[in-house]
Amino acid sequence: MAKILDRLLLFIYSLSIGILSVIAILLLSDAIPDAEDKLDGPAVYITAIAVAVVLFLLSIRFFYISLRRDRSSSPSVDQRTEYGDIQISMETIENLSLKAAGKIKGIRDLKSRIRVSQAGLEIMIRAVVDGEHSLPLLTTEVQRNVHDFVQETTGIPVADVSVYIANLSQAPSFKSRVE
Repeated sequence: MAKILDRLLLFIYSLSIGILSVIAILLLSDAIPDAEDKLDGPAVYITAIAVAVVLFLLSIRFFYISLRRDRSSSPSVDQRTEYGDIQISMETIENLSLKAAGKIKGIRDLKSRIRVSQAGLEIMIRAVVDGEHSLPLLTTEVQRNVHDFVQETTGIPVADVSVYIANLSQAPSFKSRVE
């Protein structure tokens, strides 16, 4: 709710500053004729002070927002043990899955994405392969290695490991020259 209010205040603040800037430009460039005669009086003076106070208060609010630290941390998987709480970041789990998949011969250019579900972790691996190995055997080995390594290392159940073979890596072809 606070974020929505802050966005609304920022919108109002930006809109107010924009309108005041346009009015100031028009007044200073004498684009509005006889503006000096119409702007005299206590109503205009009180309105100008009220607008200035509101803009000042909004400025203080946005200054505070820019300086305060965000209390939300990076996404993590939380576990409770008999000794206390454990938090493992999603980035750590991604790196563990990449490490496990990278140990398999024939795999190149790995990327990983992790989702947490009720059943456990859902790990998605995107890889480029060399094309010299059987794809079903290679993907099964990736799934098994990633599943076992992540589950043993973190203690978090792994529900699913999906492997997406994005492409085959092209081996550089060298032509021998005979002179």
